[in-house]
Amino acid sequence: MAGILAWFWNERFWLPHNVTWADLKNTDEATFPQAEDLYVACPLAFCIFMIRLVFERFIARPCALGLKIQANGPQKAQPNAILEKVFTAITKHPDEKRLEGLSKQLDWDVRTIQRWFRQRRNQEKPSTLTTWLWNTRECWYNYPYQPLTVDIHYYYILELSFYLSLLFSQFTDIRRKDFLIMFLHHLATITLITFSYVNNMARVGTLVMCLHDAADVLMEVAKMANYAKCQRLCNLLFVMFAMVFISSRLGVYPVWILNTTLFESWEIVGPYPSWWVFNLLLILLQFLHSFWSYLIVKIACRAISRGKVSKDDRSDIESSSDEDNGPPPIQKHYNSTTNGTNKAHGTNGYLSAGAPCPDEH
Repeated sequence: MAGILAWFWNERFWLPHNVTWADLKNTDEATFPQAEDLYVACPLAFCIFMIRLVFERFIARPCALGLKIQANGPQKAQPNAILEKVFTAITKHPDEKRLEGLSKQLDWDVRTIQRWFRQRRNQEKPSTLTTWLWNTRECWYNYPYQPLTVDIHYYYILELSFYLSLLFSQFTDIRRKDFLIMFLHHLATITLITFSYVNNMARVGTLVMCLHDAADVLMEVAKMANYAKCQRLCNLLFVMFAMVFISSRLGVYPVWILNTTLFESWEIVGPYPSWWVFNLLLILLQFLHSFWSYLIVKIACRAISRGKVSKDDRSDIESSSDEDNGPPPIQKHYNSTTNGTNKAHGTNGYLSAGAPCPDEH
């Protein structure tokens, strides 16, 4: 084990050629980041998680109910053992051929079966209240805590604790469509925070984290306003978020941070193996910033055309032109006329007789 650790923490990979781990030990004259400083992050992450649960239960939820945010989830689909078996074991999105077979087997209209599958898919999605609480949580985690800490060591520990708590929350909360992407994002962030701290790159790491925290909180508050049906506030917050995001991540980040880590550090300490790794990751982050900025501009253009900012599509309920809150579907005998109509119009686009619906998310 000692040999593996010695190989992993090889000085020639992690440090400049004229620096050793012994040079980064604390002395009376100087204090350096130490790996053991991060041990406290795990219990602190658990405390943050528990505080968040108390906050949601006694503060966020009453506020949401006071804003009349819908607490009930989508209408449940009518119980049906055959359709339930298809849904759980075969497919959640049956094609036209399977729909026709189920229609004959159950003596139901094809559109009625489509509606059942749509309601069943929506049934697994969270209510608006749950999504609103999720955004309060994200706002809680993304709040820029740097003004509360003087020492960057404490700030690093606090940020690592929050990301550990976020990672843990993914397995205790409702599963969302971007679960895997966010899991990898949180895992990569925790890895970067840990190794940049141990490698004495805490200052540039602090700048990167502060830069990201500044915009994220505005996005979460904007989504909260959207679910609370405060559309003007949502639009205003989204504009603020877009301005802060684009200016900080396409302006400050490359001009100030990347310029320092790529060019100024080259002149001061020169390149070494871990220097290349960290800078390649920072450059990759810049490409992600550019892609996300493109998505933000795209959302803004779509919002201008529609007159409002859309909801978070990770948890939206599939909609249809006929209300899902209406009475249970009426069983209809399958016949060639119905089949011909479905083939002509496309079964995925119609849920009730002659009524079109938007494309599914």
